Amino acid sequence: MIRVRALQKVYPGATVALRHIDLEIAAGEFVALIGPSGAGKSSFLRCLNGLIAPTAGEVEMDGEPVTGATGERLRRIRARIGFVFQQFHLLRRLTVLENALIGRLGHVPQGRSLVGWFPVADIARARATLQRVGLGGLWDRRVDTLSGGQQQRVAIARALLQEPRVLLADEPMASLDPALASTVMQLLRRINEEDGITVVTSLHVLELARAYGRRVIGLRDGRVVYDGPPDQLTDAVAAQIFSGAQP
Repeated sequence: MIRVRALQKVYPGATVALRHIDLEIAAGEFVALIGPSGAGKSSFLRCLNGLIAPTAGEVEMDGEPVTGATGERLRRIRARIGFVFQQFHLLRRLTVLENALIGRLGHVPQGRSLVGWFPVADIARARATLQRVGLGGLWDRRVDTLSGGQQQRVAIARALLQEPRVLLADEPMASLDPALASTVMQLLRRINEEDGITVVTSLHVLELARAYGRRVIGLRDGRVVYDGPPDQLTDAVAAQIFSGAQP
């Protein structure tokens, strides 16, 4: 369960990103977060796992406060929250397997992780996860030789290897062509359904939100202006979210 109360975020220069957001996301939900550029989608996701601190309000993950967490407590919380970035955030000179194994850092004693030592069981788990996301046999390839879609799947495998309860994805299709975008969305849906992992993904393509989201949250100017099922996300409602048009 993710619980958000009165969440606000104001950046230096008085740029308001989030305005008093209240919502709950149940365990196992698949949520598509939509809205125009600058609506606050990325800020919202980063507040959920403590990458940025809100100006006001609270975020709880399974009853544990994320807001204000520091040090080992924040590290423990983040270990339960996988994050897939728009630009992949991979170490380009490392191999597919080495990048995926970064997801195990929260499960390996710090001294061992600093020298790149991982148990045999973790290596086997990483290979199985890469096989699952369609990258079997590419373990020894450097990630800078892969296509964008393959790199995004490495990023998803890395997140899965954290054994997260929640998977956050920030515009994971933004750098991909439509065919690859659908493949990645199908993978996220399968992870949600097979593993019971809560998925919250921001999207810029309305059709993907309608096709894959079980719940759609629309942000505009930092406010929630729609929260409901995809079959009620009519063109008129979408116009209100993206352009501010009144129905």
